[in-house]
Amino acid sequence: MDLPIKYIEKMQNLLKDDFDKYIKSFKDKNYQGLRANTLKINPSDLKHLLNFDLEPIPWCNTGFYYEDNRPAKSPYYNAGLFYIQEPSAMSTGAMLPIEENDKVLDMCAAPGGKSTQIAGKLNGTGVLVTNDISATRCKALLKNIEISGVYNAIITNETPKNLAKKFKGYFNKIIVDAPCSGEGMFRKDKEAIKSWETHKTDFCCNLQREILYYAKDMLDNGGIIAYSTCTFAPEENEQMINEFLLQNTDFELIDFDKSSGFENGRKEWINENNIVPDIEKTGRLMPYKIKGEGHFLALLRKKGTPQNQDIVKIKQTNKKELIDMKIFFKENLNIPMYENIEIHKTSVFSIPNGIDLSGLRVVRSGFYLGELKTKRFEPSQAFAMGLKKDDAKYTISFNINDENLTRYLKGESFQVDTKKDGWHLICIDKYPIGWGKVQKGRLKNKYLSGWRI
Repeated sequence: MDLPIKYIEKMQNLLKDDFDKYIKSFKDKNYQGLRANTLKINPSDLKHLLNFDLEPIPWCNTGFYYEDNRPAKSPYYNAGLFYIQEPSAMSTGAMLPIEENDKVLDMCAAPGGKSTQIAGKLNGTGVLVTNDISATRCKALLKNIEISGVYNAIITNETPKNLAKKFKGYFNKIIVDAPCSGEGMFRKDKEAIKSWETHKTDFCCNLQREILYYAKDMLDNGGIIAYSTCTFAPEENEQMINEFLLQNTDFELIDFDKSSGFENGRKEWINENNIVPDIEKTGRLMPYKIKGEGHFLALLRKKGTPQNQDIVKIKQTNKKELIDMKIFFKENLNIPMYENIEIHKTSVFSIPNGIDLSGLRVVRSGFYLGELKTKRFEPSQAFAMGLKKDDAKYTISFNINDENLTRYLKGESFQVDTKKDGWHLICIDKYPIGWGKVQKGRLKNKYLSGWRI
């Protein structure tokens, strides 16, 4: 591994006797992980379903190591049953104590690993605002939220400053998976080394300070910021948290379970005379001690009694505009209409908590239900992914080896064994993957064109 000389010297000074172990870890294989999407399946059922070996990840009870090279080729991936994620990156969502009905913000969310993990913990309750400042990266974030069947999420493409204007004191939990120098990615990605040489620690520290500055204002009293990075640099980790706590005395560090492979934060790596108590409550996953690339995590709790701030509710959509959608629900579904419905041109959304999103760049304002066409409602791909098989009156299920499953995922139309015309929820076994519309025994394929294999 061709590492920069300055980086080698820095790590020798930090790790001392552990430096040789660290360098040796570069010769280890890359550890690959996937995580069960608990909105759709529990981990034990997923392990039984997949036809390759899975080993539990110690710090994430929904995560597994795998050695199969192409799990994304499995049709169960198309059903959103699992998310592919670097093992140590699962630690943030695993350790953040999410409760149902929490209001959660993921500030630097793309491509969506931590957001989809948090969505599973929320279990369809509360609200998840998942944001990324990059419009390009938001495209991947959108797909991962929708394929995972998350129906209580809002996706924004905003700066921390603009988010803070809208959400002052609103969230119970905030994830700051901060942009960093990426030292934990060196073994996995040689491009990360080049980035380190151009986007050095000082540059990243300035970004981190700015993000934390606005994050603290969006957190309710009693709430928690989970600050994480994939770098080993103390300036971006222990020193950043120490600096934040010295400037914000209304925050405190809380501990988390480190028995799965974490070591305590390194107090001795802080180049300051004034060190806050309990800095060791931060945690590190180091690649020469665990199976993974490494991660840093700090949980910062805001002191005080929760204020439960709310955002102005949206105005309810005129019910007359939703007649065709009501008819669709009555004829095709076993569930009631969603609440907090809002129409944007012809697109219909259910807005989590009825939040007013005016003034923000919004990628998805909520659960995208479908389109109002002339005298009909056409359901969306996202809607299908957020349903369970029993939610639909009419379904067509393929098993994993059915050639028609492949034809469906390719977007083809074909004959099916059903006498019922109209909309059907298409499933792999019992897991929805999209819509189809049957006419005289022929399935008109409604699988989203951008998702086809």
